[in-house]
Amino acid sequence: MKKYVFSTMAFAAIVALASCNNAAPKMDEQPANEANGSESGIKIAYVEVDSLMTQYDFCKDFTLVLQKKSNNARNTLNQKGQQLQNAMNNFQQKLNNNGFASREQAESQQLAIQRQQNDLQQLQARLENELANETQTYNDGLRDSLQHFLAAYNKDKKYDIILTKQGDNILYAAKRYDITQDVINGLNKHYKSTFKKADKKEDKK
Repeated sequence: MKKYVFSTMAFAAIVALASCNNAAPKMDEQPANEANGSESGIKIAYVEVDSLMTQYDFCKDFTLVLQKKSNNARNTLNQKGQQLQNAMNNFQQKLNNNGFASREQAESQQLAIQRQQNDLQQLQARLENELANETQTYNDGLRDSLQHFLAAYNKDKKYDIILTKQGDNILYAAKRYDITQDVINGLNKHYKSTFKKADKKEDKK
């Protein structure tokens, strides 16, 4: 019998964003507000993706939600899979011991097991699709919140380019171009204020 294990590839891809790459080049420690691209006339900054994923409260909260949904789905599928395995074992045992009153009875139980197996396959597909949709919602929310924040943040900072840095996708970047902590602090402040506004609306109801 096929072993039914819930696939979490979409979720694993998100969690992988939060992992640190030990091979990343060492940055210098000059502060971000000093000499940002003044020589070329272009102001450049970057945001560390791994730090964003592990310190932005929205990411931490949504990751917990995805983990819970993934675990619940896996437990459900494992339970249903065990029930199917028991039914198949029982059928085989009765078949070996001539436990069926007729051939029709054996065929009827076999068809029931096949339906049970099809139902399990459909359940697995549905749960994986639900997790994929949740993951997409998370990705869309993260991208939307980051873009809106940077649009407001950059009105004063006036950077020409803001890059995302993950692992060693940027081979070298001076630490003075790093605005990660500014971005995380700003995002968390807005995220918390959103919750406060929602709580006040609930209190008025």
